[in-house]
Amino acid sequence: MKKYLLSLFAILLPLLTFAQEATEKGIDQKIDEFFGDTTGWFVQIIFYQIPFTDDIKVFWVLFPLIIGALYFTVYFKFINFRGFWTSINIVRGKYDDIDHHESMVAAGDSTPGGDNIETIAIEGHEGEVSHFQALTAALSATVGLGNIAGVAIAVSIGGAGATFWMIVAGLLGMASKFVECTLGVKYRDVEADGTVYGGPMYYLTKGLKSKGLAGLGKVLAVLFAIFVIGGSFGGGNMFQVNQAFQLVENITGGEQSFLHGYGWAFGLVMAVLVGIVIIGGIKKIAKVTDKIVPFMVAIYVAASLFVILANYDQIGNAFTQIFNGAFSPEGMAGGFVGVLVQGFRRAAFSNEAGIGSASIAHAAVKTKYAASEGLVALLEPFIDTVVVCTMTALVLIITGNVTAANASLNNADAILLTSGAFESAISWFPYVLTVAVVLFAFSSMISWSYYGFQGWSFLFGRSKRAEYIYKVIFCLFVIVGAAASLQSVIDFSDAMVFAMMVPNMIGLILLAPKVKQELTKYMKAIKK
Repeated sequence: MKKYLLSLFAILLPLLTFAQEATEKGIDQKIDEFFGDTTGWFVQIIFYQIPFTDDIKVFWVLFPLIIGALYFTVYFKFINFRGFWTSINIVRGKYDDIDHHESMVAAGDSTPGGDNIETIAIEGHEGEVSHFQALTAALSATVGLGNIAGVAIAVSIGGAGATFWMIVAGLLGMASKFVECTLGVKYRDVEADGTVYGGPMYYLTKGLKSKGLAGLGKVLAVLFAIFVIGGSFGGGNMFQVNQAFQLVENITGGEQSFLHGYGWAFGLVMAVLVGIVIIGGIKKIAKVTDKIVPFMVAIYVAASLFVILANYDQIGNAFTQIFNGAFSPEGMAGGFVGVLVQGFRRAAFSNEAGIGSASIAHAAVKTKYAASEGLVALLEPFIDTVVVCTMTALVLIITGNVTAANASLNNADAILLTSGAFESAISWFPYVLTVAVVLFAFSSMISWSYYGFQGWSFLFGRSKRAEYIYKVIFCLFVIVGAAASLQSVIDFSDAMVFAMMVPNMIGLILLAPKVKQELTKYMKAIKK
């Protein structure tokens, strides 16, 4: 650990000097332009928009995510609804005795070869974190800037009606989360010291091998690992710290702020805090997220309810706008389809159902029934999209901040728009929102560091050296992200996050029958 900290600071000092000089001389922008020129083709492929009409273009990545979620909803007989109360009871600990007192026969088929590997991993009561901790660790990676800035942009472009389709997509996404997180536990690896390695890399290799598709599984797993590492450095790191710094700088005076030009200092503080947490692995990360996430979500929802109730006379009108706007929008680009696309896009980009990232955090849970954690995971899109995103949308609609003039806002301005909506009822809330954004950014970074590390260890081995190399690089990217606005780098990383969907969705579709077996087995155990 001492070597890790010393090497981190040895690299930090010269990097800080370079970051400051690069920003002053505009070198960072030249780097960004070069990066954009060399990686732009990948970003264009992943974020290619299929033209439907003159007014409507739809990201192709939305189709497999939404269609996949709809397929899993039907295939598992609406598990996202009928399994909801079971999920809450699991988090409450009602069924903990099933894990503690029953022994378990190996899961899956009893055929030799493929299925032997998958069953060793989940026998016994193994894992590193509780159901609640796994849920908060995964939630911390999704609840954040997308719920605040992204919703403001979505309802500005798609109108109030986008809220309805955002909720629908969130409810469907619960089924995708159930499938990927059940597989995450079923095919995980548990080391002799109890350390868990899990996620799509493992269910793609082991699961597809059991179906006679070992070659395909290996290729998809390697692709996923590369994409999750790239996503962790940008969207799960640089973007988070950059947006957090912009908001802190703005609330402390903008260009007159004492922090103006000192993004690297903000990044250094964040890097040290992140480094202290992530060095302890998923157990330390979960101990932080299980306090931050419930606290921040509770504050945000309470503030939203306060604003909504303070304008109680507008509540009926707001819901009328949402339902009318969902089916018969007036004056919106693309009409009905345009509104639907905005709602679906926001939900998919916010809760990441079908991307596969959350299954990495959920794989570390203490359980021997894979489906138990899949059921817990389906609460994620509900909390992230149906609760938090909807609260943001209602506040914006009720306070009259949904106008087409705001459709071209960037993320930083969209946060300020949301902040202004809250400020209309709670004068001091912008300060609370700033703290919330910083904490959301921090919790997103520590969870994404775990996701990226799992991809890294899959490719480069599970040695301490490999672990420390990844974590040092991750902390360096925190400083770079705060010091410079490298938009091309962040765009490339965002593209990698959504590229994760391609190998993951192939695996989910092919392995859905295995998930059905796990669900049947767990429901029988509960009934006993």
